Amino acid sequence: MLKFTTHSMLYITDVLEKKITNLAREEILEFEVLNPDICDSVYAGNIVQVNDILYLYRSYKAWVDLASLLHCKILTPLLKEKHLSIIRYKKLQEDQSFHHQKSSIEEKYGKDSIFSQIHKMEEPSFFYYFKQALKNVDVNKRTRILNLGINNADEFESIKEFASNFENLELVGIDYCESAIKEAKLKLSAFENIKFYSHDINELSSLNLGTFDLILSIGTLQSSNLEYKPLLMSIVQNHLNPYGSMILGFPNCRWIDGEMVYGARPKNYRFSEMSLIYNDVVFAKKYLQQKQFRVTVTGKEYIFVTATSIRKELPN
Repeated sequence: MLKFTTHSMLYITDVLEKKITNLAREEILEFEVLNPDICDSVYAGNIVQVNDILYLYRSYKAWVDLASLLHCKILTPLLKEKHLSIIRYKKLQEDQSFHHQKSSIEEKYGKDSIFSQIHKMEEPSFFYYFKQALKNVDVNKRTRILNLGINNADEFESIKEFASNFENLELVGIDYCESAIKEAKLKLSAFENIKFYSHDINELSSLNLGTFDLILSIGTLQSSNLEYKPLLMSIVQNHLNPYGSMILGFPNCRWIDGEMVYGARPKNYRFSEMSLIYNDVVFAKKYLQQKQFRVTVTGKEYIFVTATSIRKELPN
């Protein structure tokens, strides 16, 4: 078994990368390190001496982060001795991802797809920032809410739990995938204040829905079949109440083999490259600021652009 004591992270990464390259599908890679629980308030890289042996300290978070960067999932560590832990990695299977599916929209995002198994609200690093965005736009003061690219209606289910006046809201969800919309309708069939449409977002105006106090779009506006910048401007100008709010979510991750893996990766790149997401986020921020919105940018695996109007509403 591999053992790491005072080895540098550069050395450890090089060794593990070579091992992982040749790892079989169900094989587990194990290596022995200092048990992080024996120390408090110690930063990575500090020397810790145990039984006359020197170790470089690293937290469990460091090993979790490294697993993600090496496209592995971390399994439950084993305690070998009081001061020694066995870290266990299993290689993520790239073919177990909707990103690699070459199929129609219906099959790629439909109710029986790999994508349908993703529940973003159960990922703390997504839900924490989404909840923060709902607080920032003061969702309880909104009356009409539009969700573009709603798929399985996760966002509406969270708003249902979060909003104190949910029954008084009017919610509209739109998605191009018909089977996803059918599933969303089934999940929220008890609520008459929710309407769903299977429709092309490019043709949003044809639905004659009017304007909304809050518009959500999580991971949709950057789709390859949409022209992001003209579409965003059209949505703000034609469908957002001038005194309304907007929450946009930009994926900075990939979903692989049951894991949300940090870092956007465009086609033909073997590594995370985020210039496209930065460009889209900055465009949204600047454009919404020009339209008199206060804009914040938050998040990690998903970057949230949250905009609230700074216009003064006219008196009744």
